[in-house]
This record gives sequence, C-alpha cells and structure tokens, in this order.
Amino acid sequence: MHLAQSDKKKLLARIRRAEGQLAAVRRMVEEEADCVATLTQIAAVRGALARTGDIVLRNHIDTCVARAIESGDRQARAERIDELMGAFARYSGRS
Repeated sequence: MHLAQSDKKKLLARIRRAEGQLAAVRRMVEEEADCVATLTQIAAVRGALARTGDIVLRNHIDTCVARAIESGDRQARAERIDELMGAFARYSGRS
C-alpha cells in the first residue's frame, strides 16, 4: 500500500477508533447490555470499517490501478482491473 504519511496517520486513527468501538461491543455482550444499544454500537463499528475500507480502496485506485493504466501495458492494465473487480466484489460482500 502506498500512502502519504498524513493519510497513513488518518487511516490508523480510524482503525484505532474502530478497535475501541469493537472493544465496547465485547464489553456490552459480556455485561449483557441492552440489545438495541449493542446493535447501535455494532453499526458504528461497521460504519467505521466501511469508511476505512473506502480510503484504502480509493488509494488503490489512485495509485496501483492508475499506474497500470498510465503505463500503457495492456496486460498490467487488465490484471489490475481484474484485481480491482475482485476487490469490489469482496468489499461489497458479493464474493
């Protein structure tokens, strides 16, 4: 992954936030917290991870895929596009 240092810091901060939210879910389950409150916290974790995934996916398109297209190498371009389609399928839960 090729990230600018500032982007890497932002991404790591998002991941730490998601880790904290996930730890809160674990505590809520251990303490048998209210179901709706627990589901709300789970939704927050999923949202945080989705936003993190969006950043990683955008970075992949902006760097790896763009370089393959700009290179003019048809094989490299086809491989990166296939890779990207697979990533989209996994990321969207369709694989």
